[in-house]
Amino acid sequence: MENEYNNVLGKLKNITVEEIDSLSPLQLAYLGDAVYELLVRTYIININRNLKVQELHQKATEFVSAKAQSDIIHKLEKYLTEEEMGIVKRGRNAKINSHPKNFSVLEYKYATGFETLIGYLYLKGQEDRIIQLFSFIV
Repeated sequence: MENEYNNVLGKLKNITVEEIDSLSPLQLAYLGDAVYELLVRTYIININRNLKVQELHQKATEFVSAKAQSDIIHKLEKYLTEEEMGIVKRGRNAKINSHPKNFSVLEYKYATGFETLIGYLYLKGQEDRIIQLFSFIV
């Protein structure tokens, strides 16, 4: 069963570096949002096994809100490579047509940069790097 799963995941991520580079920052952010959300939920449920779902959701929000992600990317900047900072800047500078009312445009842009980086690293198969960066956050 595990081999079948790895085979399916491998096919889903069968994408060249050129194809990854050709994706828009917002496409990478879309994927990065999902990857990061899963990582956060997994982390939270592992350290808070007795919480109700609503409480788990509240804890997750502390990590996944635009404000939280904006703060996170600022904390991570000193750990990022030049290539990674370039990806963050691509995401941050992407044209965004709207943003949540609870956050400033600047916070939302930095959050998008963070999600872009996570999506990029995921597609490049650098899950270990994502985990390493996450360890600097928690």
